Amino acid sequence: MYNSNDFDAFFSSLLLIIILFCLVMGIAGYIISSLIYYQASKTNGFDDLAYVAWIPIINVYSLFLLTAKGDDDATVRAEALKNVLIYGGLLLVSFIIPFIGIFASFGICIYVMYFTYRLFYRWSGEPGRAVLYIILSFITFGLFYFIYGLIKMNKPFVA
Repeated sequence: MYNSNDFDAFFSSLLLIIILFCLVMGIAGYIISSLIYYQASKTNGFDDLAYVAWIPIINVYSLFLLTAKGDDDATVRAEALKNVLIYGGLLLVSFIIPFIGIFASFGICIYVMYFTYRLFYRWSGEPGRAVLYIILSFITFGLFYFIYGLIKMNKPFVA
């Protein structure tokens, strides 16, 4: 027989509050990052693909498109697609293969962090500043990224 007590009720309520808080913060983060990618895409010449920023999971293509290196539009789009396929492969491995999936998850984190660095670099034009912005984003749990992105989303890239 199980006896319920006040501690069980407290910790159950606390767990529910934490889950709801994380859900609300996740939705807010998705909306803000989609807005940043959408506006940055429109500002920097990718009007035809700006809508992709609002599609869940596929919106990572916007990040790769904004940070791709290339001389012409076709090269930039091809590199962005290549990066999406690498990202998708790592994501697939992280869910399918048990032990190697842990390393693939770390790989995804590093991969996204590098392309976030590239986005900061494109906005600021200085590698040192971009590294500082990555560190600030890490320390503030992404809050700096959202604030800086909202400030810079309507400005053309410097680099």
